[in-house]
Amino acid sequence: MAEVVQVQKREGSLGTAASRRLRKAGSVPAVLYGHKQSNEHLSISQKTVESILRHHSKIVELQGAVSETALVSDLQFDPLGIEVLHIDLQRVDMNEKVTVTVPIRFKGEPAGGKQGGIAIENAHEVEVECPAVAIPDFLPLNVASVALGENRTAGDLSLPDNVVLVTPVETVVYHVEKPKGLTEDETEEEGEAE
Repeated sequence: MAEVVQVQKREGSLGTAASRRLRKAGSVPAVLYGHKQSNEHLSISQKTVESILRHHSKIVELQGAVSETALVSDLQFDPLGIEVLHIDLQRVDMNEKVTVTVPIRFKGEPAGGKQGGIAIENAHEVEVECPAVAIPDFLPLNVASVALGENRTAGDLSLPDNVVLVTPVETVVYHVEKPKGLTEDETEEEGEAE
């Protein structure tokens, strides 16, 4: 279910200096937009933002200055990727379809790795379209059967009901390649030795 987030309305100046003062006071600037309504400039406490990140929340229930359901559509980080500088929140109806990025979770040890191959994760996430209430936390992909020289594509992911893949199905997300200098004979010898 959606995480409850307390928000305050930002009044007065909205520029860079005002945002820096807000962050120094322990809050993060945010903007709520969408559904053909006017933008709302908000602030969220730093601790709440850390909780959103820790729980990988995609849908949040806003309370306080506004009472709405929103999708965390973008997080802007500092150059080191440590501190959240700004959050974009998009208004959503819980039954409306949204397009989101979902991480891939690879499971298993590839068979090609036992033959001396190098496993490469080409993509760590894919885009999907689904109802806002049914956004998956991750998509599993079993790679145990991937042999040397084989790959798995986005089309090989197992999708829950009501989830449609937006990323092209032929996009390679995982493959096992033969290391340079490894000959066919060495590959066969390593396979027989195990």
